[in-house]
Amino acid sequence: MSESYPAPAKLNLMLRVVDQRSDGYHELQTVFQFVDLADQLQFSSRPAGQFSRSGGPEGVAEADDLSIRAAQCLADVGNVREGVHIHIDKTLPMGGGIGGGSSDAATTLIVLNRLWRTGLRREELMAIGADLGADVPIFIFGRSAWAEGVGERLRVLDALPESHYVLLHPQVSVSTREIFTAPELTRHHVPITIGAFLGGATENTLQPTVCARYPEVHRGMRWLRSQGVHDVRLTGSGACVFGLAADAVSAQQIATRVPAPWRAWPVRGCNKHPLYDPAEQ
Repeated sequence: MSESYPAPAKLNLMLRVVDQRSDGYHELQTVFQFVDLADQLQFSSRPAGQFSRSGGPEGVAEADDLSIRAAQCLADVGNVREGVHIHIDKTLPMGGGIGGGSSDAATTLIVLNRLWRTGLRREELMAIGADLGADVPIFIFGRSAWAEGVGERLRVLDALPESHYVLLHPQVSVSTREIFTAPELTRHHVPITIGAFLGGATENTLQPTVCARYPEVHRGMRWLRSQGVHDVRLTGSGACVFGLAADAVSAQQIATRVPAPWRAWPVRGCNKHPLYDPAEQ
C-alpha cells in the first residue's frame, strides 16, 4: 500500500462580499483556517499520459475531477513523462464550503511536485491551482491567512487560536454559483480590518441568502446553538456550518448527538497545512 497524504478541510472564519467587479467576479474579504478533518490521497505511478482515479467524490466523472486535472496540468507544465493513478478516501462532503475538491487538487500538486521532482516553487503551484479553482491556492499556501480579492491575495495570520469546533453538514449541497448570482445577495459591504475581525467581526455575509434558500442549513445552525455551541456561522457558501465548543471532549459529545441524517465532526483549527514545508519556497 502506498503512503497516504492528507487533504484537509478549511473553514472561513469570516467572509464578506465587498464588491462585484465588471467581469462578474466578487471582491471578498475572508479568513482561512485549516482543520484536522481530511480526505486521504494515495498516488501510484503509471505510464506517461495515463491519469486515473479510484474512490473520490460520487457523481464526478474522472475527467472532471480536480485532482486528475491538477495532475495533468502539473505534468504539462513540468514536462513530466509519467502518469499517475490517484486513490481518494473521501471524507469531506461535496458542496459543503470546506474546500474538499480544492484541497484534493492542492494535495495532488504538492505531492506530485515532490514525487516527480518538477521543482516548481510554491507560487508557481498556486498559479496552477488558481486556474483550477479559487480555493486551491490557500491549501498550497499552507498557512492560515487573511485573504482579499477573489481569495488570491493572502496574508499569513499565524496567531489565530487553534480552537475546538463542531462542524455540521446538514446533508444538502449548496451551489456556490447559485448563491453568488442570487439577485437578493448584498454585494457591497463595507470592508473591515484584521483588527476588527480579531475583535469579533466574524460575519459571513453569504449566510442570509444561503439560509433563506436552504432552510436545512438554518435548522443546522439552530441545533448547534441549542447544544451550547457558540459563534455559529456558515463556512464559505455552505452547506456546512460550525461553531466554537468549550473543549475537545465537548465537541466530541455534541457531534455524537447530531440527529440523522445530518453528519457532524469534532474538529480543531490548524494554522499550518499538514503538508506545509517551510523549506519549500
